[in-house]
Amino acid sequence: MAKELQVLNALDVAKTQWYHFTAIIIAGMGFFTDAYDLFCISLVTKLLGRIYYHIDGAEKPGSLPPNVAAAVNGVAFCGTLSGQLFFGWLGDKMGRKRVYGMTLMLMVICSIGSGLSFSSDAKAVISTLCFFRFWLGFGIGGDYPLSATIMSEYANKKTRGAFIAAVFAMQGFGILAGGIFAIIVSSAFKARFDAPAYNVDALASTVPQADYVWRIIVMVGALPALLTYYWRMKMPETARYTALVAKNAKQAASDMSKVLQVDLEAEEQKVEQLTEDKSNQFGLFTKKFLHRHGLHLLGTTSTWFLLDIAFYSQNLFQKDIFSAIGWIPKAETMNAIEEVYRIARAQTLIALCSTVPGYWFTVAFIDRIGRFAIQLMGFFFMTVFMFALAIPYDHWTHKDNRIGFVIIYSLTFFFANFGPNATTFVVPAEIFPARLRSTCHGISAAAGKLGAIVGAFGFLYMSQNRDKTKTDAGYPPGIGVRNSLIVLGVVNFFGILFTFLVPESNGRSLEEMSGENEIDEGSEPNVEQGSHNRTVPF
Repeated sequence: MAKELQVLNALDVAKTQWYHFTAIIIAGMGFFTDAYDLFCISLVTKLLGRIYYHIDGAEKPGSLPPNVAAAVNGVAFCGTLSGQLFFGWLGDKMGRKRVYGMTLMLMVICSIGSGLSFSSDAKAVISTLCFFRFWLGFGIGGDYPLSATIMSEYANKKTRGAFIAAVFAMQGFGILAGGIFAIIVSSAFKARFDAPAYNVDALASTVPQADYVWRIIVMVGALPALLTYYWRMKMPETARYTALVAKNAKQAASDMSKVLQVDLEAEEQKVEQLTEDKSNQFGLFTKKFLHRHGLHLLGTTSTWFLLDIAFYSQNLFQKDIFSAIGWIPKAETMNAIEEVYRIARAQTLIALCSTVPGYWFTVAFIDRIGRFAIQLMGFFFMTVFMFALAIPYDHWTHKDNRIGFVIIYSLTFFFANFGPNATTFVVPAEIFPARLRSTCHGISAAAGKLGAIVGAFGFLYMSQNRDKTKTDAGYPPGIGVRNSLIVLGVVNFFGILFTFLVPESNGRSLEEMSGENEIDEGSEPNVEQGSHNRTVPF
């Protein structure tokens, strides 16, 4: 007969209470900030080019050279990848709560630092901007494994998927807030500092005050993080970490008694038995981990990697696609601040119509139809819509067909978010043992950011026109937007295949998935108790 720890069972069967929503808001505001900080840079890269890389007499406005654009867009991802690995590991070593505050303060300091990039010289500004955005990304990276792990360990098993997905869904509001705030700032500056279009007066089209626009947009990302710092520090450590990793049964029972408002027994002897059980002491680099969770880790890393190649190449450079089909006018027909306004408006519409609804559809359905079904469906429709955009691409470039392009493009985003973009975040927080949960989530998330780097850097070059005379300044000819979309369609198809390596965790406790929190009376612990989860999705 298997015995379970009372404190963990109490969390699993608890009804949805106020503390669940408090945890969602506290963890979710970190993700709101993450999304704002990561995606706001795509709103201002064109402006940076106009301000710091203007060439007198050029037909087109100044633009960031390829290596600079790659650095500005990609350096935060490099920081995020590093932070996911480091803070994921640290969260299992020091505890989720202790590390949680570090990541938030790093994000606040570096958001402000990004906007205060020194000097008016291009090299100095870009260098300091990249420096602060790397460390901003480092802090953001820590938020991924810690927020997911904390929410999964606080949640009940009935609605755990919805709670973790709700934390991640705050990313949608962060993207939306970035676009709306950029619209407000650019509108205010446009009204106050009127300027001619570039093709009318190249020098006057970028007013000196435009330098404040990008700095304000970048710096405001510090506010939501700062506002939630106090509440993060007040959250108690999760009972699963305290009991199963720190081995402090008394503290776990005390913390959760306050949270759940019920009396819980400390069960120190039972915790001692669990922690001494050798079948639950294997490390990350062991044969036993490889046997129990090797395919799981391959599944979570590969699907997140493939998803982010497609997702981030679209998100970061959708302004270029909108320009290609004529939704954003040619740069030379606008002044600098007008261009920021147009780009922000386009991204806000996409976020409002597809990105945000997609996240919340996942929240609504993840505990009804399961993670596996949502992820498979999302990858399938992303593949279909990518090919629907790519194959008749010339058709979509005609003025009369632009709305159709935007609808299908929005549906691609919708099924990314009502699909693998949410589930790849949820599942790694559910299927690994408590002592390795944060680390494995960090590894999975880092694989995703590696995909984001591939998508972001690769798409800069791949989407360039085949005709050298029609490429952006400084870029070699690429394969064009159409062929780039075909490549992304193929990437999504591979996502379908690798989804079959990910187990279904719907309605099951974290310990059921990992094989922890079970002591068999009168017999040796069953070493293979978690092995049936290896590759079965349902």
